[in-house]
Amino acid sequence: MSQRMQQGQPMIVMSEDSQRVKDKDAQDYNISAARAVAESVKSTLGPKGMDKMLVDSMGSVTITNDGVTILQEMDIDNPTAEMIIEVAETQEDEAGDGTTTAVSIAGELLKNAEDLLEQDIHPTAIIKGFHMASEQAREEINDIAVDVDTEDEDLLRSVAETSMTGKGTEVNKEHLAELIVEAVRQVTVEDDEGNNVVDLEFLNIETQTGRGVSESDLLEGGIIDKDPVHDNMPTSAEDADILLLNEPIEVEETDIDTEVSVTDPDQLQQFLDREEEQLKEKVQQIADLDADVVFCQKGIDDLAQHYLAKEGILAVRRAKKSDLEFLSEVVNAAIVSDLDSVSDEELGHGDIIRDEEDELFYVEGEDAHGVTLLLRGSTDHVVDELERGVNDALDVVAQTVSDGRALAGGGAIEVELASRLRDYADSVSGREQLAVEAFADSLELVPRVLAENAGLDSIDTLVDLRAAHDDGDVEAGLNVFTGNVEDTYDAGVVEPAHAKEQAVTSAAEAANLVLKIDDIISAGDLSTDKGDDEGGAPGAGGMGGMGGGMGGMM
Repeated sequence: MSQRMQQGQPMIVMSEDSQRVKDKDAQDYNISAARAVAESVKSTLGPKGMDKMLVDSMGSVTITNDGVTILQEMDIDNPTAEMIIEVAETQEDEAGDGTTTAVSIAGELLKNAEDLLEQDIHPTAIIKGFHMASEQAREEINDIAVDVDTEDEDLLRSVAETSMTGKGTEVNKEHLAELIVEAVRQVTVEDDEGNNVVDLEFLNIETQTGRGVSESDLLEGGIIDKDPVHDNMPTSAEDADILLLNEPIEVEETDIDTEVSVTDPDQLQQFLDREEEQLKEKVQQIADLDADVVFCQKGIDDLAQHYLAKEGILAVRRAKKSDLEFLSEVVNAAIVSDLDSVSDEELGHGDIIRDEEDELFYVEGEDAHGVTLLLRGSTDHVVDELERGVNDALDVVAQTVSDGRALAGGGAIEVELASRLRDYADSVSGREQLAVEAFADSLELVPRVLAENAGLDSIDTLVDLRAAHDDGDVEAGLNVFTGNVEDTYDAGVVEPAHAKEQAVTSAAEAANLVLKIDDIISAGDLSTDKGDDEGGAPGAGGMGGMGGGMGGMM
């Protein structure tokens, strides 16, 4: 070994299966992987964005243009790509919408960073410049944002409609926007300091197929999609005492397997009689509480169903745990786990109404703490995409109500930010100045892609937008339906400021995380090239090729 070392041979310290990619090759690998992820969702951006059909390994189909859903459902097996997917997940958690925007900007930042790296600008300078630009962008967003009256329902409906435009919810967006704004209003309270607090935990979403989207509705209270357990039970009750039960109304099973030897038919009858007595006792306990309705999370024995019906008690079995937890807020009841220790105080009070056509129970409390949004659609795929769109719209309306700031959409904010960042770049010394300018260029991806996805010329659109902003029109954005540059805020294309701040920050931090890596050491194969049927994101063919050629880079 000493002889070989003297001849300049390197010492091998890594296993044969491991791979190592260094310096320029590592940066190329990471940037290409991140850009491939961004490319996979870019065509879904905006009102004219297209949808993706995702088929999982079990054959289940999802049709959506929701960025985070696409990235989570895609079978991506690449460490860098997964870092970019985290951007979408963070954006979804923090802002509820804008996932495609955040990921697309992150991809464009890395694309522009690649040009700077080729000019021999050190990654540290680019990282510092991107960080400075993102901090400045946040300040500028706060300066540009309009403080809104959170009681202004027209504005809140515009925010909801902007979020839903281009998704499966678009056809009936006016009706849905009204429901969403009303739903958020009902779960909003003022804290001690006079700030709005929106608690979406008190908002439940139920879906149903077979009817039109226009028949979606908002109900004060909860919905239980179950039937009464017995035909002779009442199907509705006014001012009812309601028991929420997390205990089966069945014969108690022994904890261990037991065998009973019966030598006499009378013994068997005694055994059956004892079981019947047990069930009678349980039903009697419920009757003694004067409960009119029982929603049970567990099972109800056939014989117990008969006794409950005789007592005139409405009972539902196998109710979802989440439904019971929501009902406990609606009717102000405790969820009971032991009938032996239950008291009257743990019962709730409310009205139960049966909708025979939809086979649903509507549960309304006297002072309902919760509301339910009932979304209807013709098929499962329609309803699923509807629910995703409505969830995003709920989040952005809630953000606007609690944050109180809004921005003009249609690429207006991005073009204005780019213009201001270019002015800011003049005051930045050193090579960081080029990174700030690259950041400004990256933001303009949004109006370019909006135009491309609408079949418009992206260069002409960007030139018109820049000219309008140079003339001082801060809210000039692209109306993709007319193809014109106009004041999008007045046109009702409104976005929450918080979501835009989060998108810019997340994109910058993710890009910087990727740029800081100059060495990839993998215990296994880095390649994502698994053949035509598997692998990473659409458009990520280059990632596989890079991985395949990495063996010689060590």
